[in-house]
Amino acid sequence: MYCTCCINPKELKLILEFRLLWNQHAEWTRMAINAIIFQLPNKQQEINRLLRNPVDFGKALEVYYGRKRAHQFTALLTEHLVLAADMIEAMMAGNTQKVQEIRCQWYQNGKEIAEFLGCTNPYWSYTEWKEMFFIHLRLVNDLAVTLLENRYEENIQVYDTLELEALEMADVMARGILREFPRRFYIKC
Repeated sequence: MYCTCCINPKELKLILEFRLLWNQHAEWTRMAINAIIFQLPNKQQEINRLLRNPVDFGKALEVYYGRKRAHQFTALLTEHLVLAADMIEAMMAGNTQKVQEIRCQWYQNGKEIAEFLGCTNPYWSYTEWKEMFFIHLRLVNDLAVTLLENRYEENIQVYDTLELEALEMADVMARGILREFPRRFYIKC
């Protein structure tokens, strides 16, 4: 007999793993944005730590989808972060044309991430991921803009929203994996 009435320890571990990864994505994004905008002496270390997040995601996804698919996600998420940093640098330089060009690439990358996820797990929807990722992009953009415009209280509010949105993305990701691979998470009562 298998327990199906509550979250078991294996399921909880998976949920917490993806909540941690998405939360780290949001946290290190914010810290890297702060370091870039304020030209902090630890800027490169903050960016390097943020760029470790896609690798960590890849390791978590590889267990379910194999090395090739995990590497694809790592590459897409890394591109997302690099484009964001480039866009912020262009904002700081006042180069609105370059900001627009990079923003278009950034949103295209967001679509590619949503397409990838929508094709990876039958319980992940391209439409849902695209909507969530576009909200994520808007919030990350707003984090940078509010800092650049010295609107610090609003920046904190934006981050609070980004943090909740990241947890929603984590839950969608975990639920999809739990539904696709239920036998991996069964425990005997």
